[in-house]
Amino acid sequence: MGSSVLPLACVVSALGGLVFGYELGIISGALLQLKVEFSLSCVQQEALVSSLLLGALLASTLGGWLIDRHGRRNAILLSNVLILAGSLVLLISCYPALVVGRATVGFAMSISSMSCCIFVSEVVSADRRGCMVTLYEAGITVGILLAYAVNYVLSGCSGGWKWMFGFAVVPTVLQLVSVGFLTPGTKRTVSYCGQTDRALVSSDGAQEPEEPGHSASKDRKTVGSWYLFQSQDNMRTRTLLGLGLVLFQQFTGQPNILFYASTIFSSLGSHSTHAALLASTGLGLVKVVSTLTAMVLSDRVGRRTMLISGCCVMALSLMVIGLFSGPMRAQDSCRSVNATLRPQDAVGNRSVFDVPALSVNNNNSRASQTGPQSLTPAQVPGLSDAAENWLILVCMMAVVAAYSTGFGPMTWLLLTEIFPAAVRGRAFAFISSFNWAANLLVTGTFLNAVDVLGLSGMFCLYGTTAVLAAVFFYFMLPETKGKTLEDIDRELRLNRSYHSDRCCGCVTLRNSTSQYQRVGCHSVSE
Repeated sequence: MGSSVLPLACVVSALGGLVFGYELGIISGALLQLKVEFSLSCVQQEALVSSLLLGALLASTLGGWLIDRHGRRNAILLSNVLILAGSLVLLISCYPALVVGRATVGFAMSISSMSCCIFVSEVVSADRRGCMVTLYEAGITVGILLAYAVNYVLSGCSGGWKWMFGFAVVPTVLQLVSVGFLTPGTKRTVSYCGQTDRALVSSDGAQEPEEPGHSASKDRKTVGSWYLFQSQDNMRTRTLLGLGLVLFQQFTGQPNILFYASTIFSSLGSHSTHAALLASTGLGLVKVVSTLTAMVLSDRVGRRTMLISGCCVMALSLMVIGLFSGPMRAQDSCRSVNATLRPQDAVGNRSVFDVPALSVNNNNSRASQTGPQSLTPAQVPGLSDAAENWLILVCMMAVVAAYSTGFGPMTWLLLTEIFPAAVRGRAFAFISSFNWAANLLVTGTFLNAVDVLGLSGMFCLYGTTAVLAAVFFYFMLPETKGKTLEDIDRELRLNRSYHSDRCCGCVTLRNSTSQYQRVGCHSVSE
């Protein structure tokens, strides 16, 4: 592969993210039609939505071996085939087929996300790696927006859910064709598992330097999964860092902020469905613009700086939302929502983003109503309703923007950089399994948690988690900007838990012991 690898890598990364985002977002609109057509109970709806996440979680436990054994390129091809198969199964008009189809798509999405990020990080040069891997996250945000648009257009069509699921075939086929043009390279192959189709090639065709003492024979000795938990090569600390990235990403509540956006906006004065829908779409646009900004800045500002800065902005904004939002409580039953949903509701009277309702209870007692309730946060002294609503809206946009320049792209970029090539696939899969499990936990317990803590308490809890994340990354995360994968591996093999010469571009701090010696991109003898 020569210079042509760069545009192909861009296409593969962007299309992979597009499919991922589309499949995540499309269920919100399809479910409105499915629960009417198949008379789905609450449990059946939850099972259908969760089947995607469960399939992804299963793939995280198996995909690492697949990626390391058979190669990143072949794993991407397999994910394309599985998405096509899952999409065909979804066309069968029966509930079990829907669950199996979504689980298959989830399995494929997880493999695709891991293999695409790793593949792109290994075939582009160090000075472009941040931008190219972040392109995957940009594809996700565009895919989610596309899914919302398709949901809105097809919400009034009979059997529109089949078209909603079916449109995922288009970008999948395009990615399948694009990967087919990525022929195996020979500049530097990795053969530790008999793998010969992967090479680390820079975008201009230049070969990145070999790491001294890190040959294929050493790789063969370290391919065991238990290597991730050993003190050798500082792997235990690397694994802890990877877990910190995905767990803090989920426990700052970002999935719930987007998922319940229109419900929250309705509580803040957007009494019209279209107004809440417009506000939610505005968050999506902010997410896209912020992710594109992260693409440009990741190789200039640095991963560490952007991640810590994003955590700080998220913490401040979440705390403000928590302080200014009223105590909202979870609706007891979603059965009432299903009972009152008529076929025409899927056209104009309900948002494609609607979720089980949140209700205000200033007396801190469980709501007794069974129908959807209006949401009116407690008035803050000194602020009008309009000013308070605008303040919370701006803060929510700030949270989304900070996440999209920090946790969103930087987590997956750093996961492709901090692990050795021999176990990169399995390490990514192991960490990814915790990501999907945490996602299930956070989204599945949100309504019950709001019922106990109130919406204000939940946002304050998310803000506190963001503060802890900033502290964790300040002391644990090295800067990887502009370094080859070999330089990063060499640096992280030093047994230490803190590294930084600058934090957020303004604070200078070094550890004086030789153990914390700065290791740059130049050749280093150990």
